[in-house]
Amino acid sequence: MSEQTFIAGLPLVLGGNVFGWSASGEEGFAVLDAFYEAGGRMIDTADVYSAWIPGHVGGESETYLGKWLASRGVRKDMRIHTKTGMWTGKPGAPGEMGDPELYKPEKVLAHLDGSLERLQTDYVDLYYAHRDYEELAIGAIVDAFEGAVQTGKVRALGASNFQAERLGAALDYAEKEGKTPFTALQNEYNLVARGSYGADLQALCTSRGIAMLPFFGLAAGYLTGKYRKPEDFEANTRGYRTKDYAEVGPPVLAVMDEIAADTGASLPAIALAWLVRQPGIPAPIASARNTEQLKTLLEFTSLELTDEQVTRLTDAL
Repeated sequence: MSEQTFIAGLPLVLGGNVFGWSASGEEGFAVLDAFYEAGGRMIDTADVYSAWIPGHVGGESETYLGKWLASRGVRKDMRIHTKTGMWTGKPGAPGEMGDPELYKPEKVLAHLDGSLERLQTDYVDLYYAHRDYEELAIGAIVDAFEGAVQTGKVRALGASNFQAERLGAALDYAEKEGKTPFTALQNEYNLVARGSYGADLQALCTSRGIAMLPFFGLAAGYLTGKYRKPEDFEANTRGYRTKDYAEVGPPVLAVMDEIAADTGASLPAIALAWLVRQPGIPAPIASARNTEQLKTLLEFTSLELTDEQVTRLTDAL
């Protein structure tokens, strides 16, 4: 595909994992309204969001976003990205989710229809294979998602949590067999976690025209700077995730603090501005639970880091 039709508006994909959970009611709608008014046009979600929360079963985010899209009448303006491949339809911890059976063609189609119903739309702009199952032949995965494209309900395909060898094999298979290729990648990547988008994946994405849209652009909130002492991790509901970054993160935060002092920019803006300077990344994914958080995120769209600042941030890890 020569044109990435799932890219539009500001260079930020609004993360949908919080909607219907920690961003709900009128406050969540206010975030979405403010994002739209600022020129934001891309929202990322998944059928599994937010099945890891007690009392949730999955689909909460899509349902909430569907209500907003319908109430505001803005579906044609937006680029809606969603995913399948983790949600078994049963609640549970994220690490327990997933089953290779989810990539049977009939299940991909069934889950697509479920997402469309919740989102109150008849198509999605970008549909991801949410994770790789290496026990499956890569051609079987490509074929299953090709079936979704052939329904006319999917505009483009993406891969999430894939590594270079398997993504490359998927692209080669699609080219050889005349199938729809993956044109987006969604892996974790940020200033303190870079292993899932190493040099091999960067080279593959840039050479094959794959848009890398990284999740956890702010490292689950660690790169906001609010997690610095042991008690900070205990005081927040997402603190358990940020502990993973604490061992390597302090030198990075130190450089970010210096650049913030020099520029007046917020730490989240610095983290996101660094991401869009990396190979193959047109836009990061980041979430906001309220309009103040969103305002801070959007600062990065007007922040120009110098080459020297980018290098200092890169070398800090």
